[in-house]
Amino acid sequence: MNIQNIPRILIAGTHSGCGKTTVARGLMQAFRKRGFRVQPFKVGPDFIDPTYHAAITGRISRNLDPFMMGEQGVRRTFLEACKGADIAFIEGVMGLYDGLDGTDTASTAHVMRIIGAPAVLVVDVKGMSRSAHAIIEGFRSFDRGLDIRGVIFNRIGSPRHRTMIERDLTIPSFGWIPRDPGLTIESRHLGLKMAFELDEEPCSLNLVGESCNIDGILSAASSAPPLSADLPDRECQRARVRIAIAQDAAFCFYYQDNLDALRSAGAELVPFSPIRDPLPDADAYYFGGGYPELHAMPLSTSPCRDMLKGAAESGIPVYGECGGFLYLSDSLNVEGREYPMAGILPGRAEMTGRIQALGYSDGIFTSGPLMSVSGSPVRGHEFHYSLIETSGDARFCVRLTRGKGIIDGKDGLFCNETIGVYTHSYFSGRFAAAMVDAAVRCRRT
Repeated sequence: MNIQNIPRILIAGTHSGCGKTTVARGLMQAFRKRGFRVQPFKVGPDFIDPTYHAAITGRISRNLDPFMMGEQGVRRTFLEACKGADIAFIEGVMGLYDGLDGTDTASTAHVMRIIGAPAVLVVDVKGMSRSAHAIIEGFRSFDRGLDIRGVIFNRIGSPRHRTMIERDLTIPSFGWIPRDPGLTIESRHLGLKMAFELDEEPCSLNLVGESCNIDGILSAASSAPPLSADLPDRECQRARVRIAIAQDAAFCFYYQDNLDALRSAGAELVPFSPIRDPLPDADAYYFGGGYPELHAMPLSTSPCRDMLKGAAESGIPVYGECGGFLYLSDSLNVEGREYPMAGILPGRAEMTGRIQALGYSDGIFTSGPLMSVSGSPVRGHEFHYSLIETSGDARFCVRLTRGKGIIDGKDGLFCNETIGVYTHSYFSGRFAAAMVDAAVRCRRT
């Protein structure tokens, strides 16, 4: 049993867009400047916010998602990641109480309970004054078991605006952040820009730290109770295979826990760029999600494309999810122009003008390539603006009980030892071991 007394604070919000991402980033930066070793986390299946956390703190940000990981998995990931840290910041998702299908499951509140974290509630007060207190009291009374220590008021319009709100405070205020257009992160068609796409953190982010009571937040974080969890031996096996990981501007969506699971199962991970690099020598290949549609031209002309097709046809295992799946298809249509892709999986991909799937996925592997162990669970989420047109004899190795998949709840289009899925999966230990074992067996033959 591992017991830690790590100071921790969760940054919750009243709703999406209230400013909790900006506040979380600003506080992480403020504590880092004070010399704290800050361990960041993000509630839910988010790939973008963690890139900002990591850029600010210098530590890998981990996802905490009870639906995908289970409650014990959330505790394990939290405690393992906090080793060597002085304080943990957890950025919430959506509104505090918003969970799966309108329930508490996988909500920010759910994660608060699992890791015993006190919270600061971010309230966007643009266009209101005294009414903010009705919102705050509603959030506090909805679940009295939650430890909401204080509030950070965002988008204060003027000193007078602050005075009007401050008059009726019933809970400590940990911050009064004025309106500042510089605090807004530029968005695009699939959400916010990734951290590596920005030249540097905006100087205006300093405004968050300057506008908040850092000592008060530290005191609240330090009062969190000890947390315990059974932490199994996670020492990695001796590397038995090399798995090449596509990591560049086109393929950048990976759960760190997935990469750790592959290492634990005996994989040496070799990063490469399908945009710039030839295909490296490896025993298996993993293409995560991302934005291949923004890089369709260089992907279609890179030497990696033909080399990957040859490797797949020789029986080397290849796994692609969402954006990686599009790359494994025959072609990708972007705004009416068709680009040849790797041509491994029989399907034509097309970017559309509207979202095609959004939400959690749940299912099992049925049959197919070596890594698709029948009955092995598939849990994750879908978020994409594309469609894949497959032929009538297409073969699938995943059956979803929740989620859309490629068509009618079927996911996991496969050919030889290559699998393409729309689901961004949180790898089970069983699947990670199966991918490594498949690479070992294919290398021997």
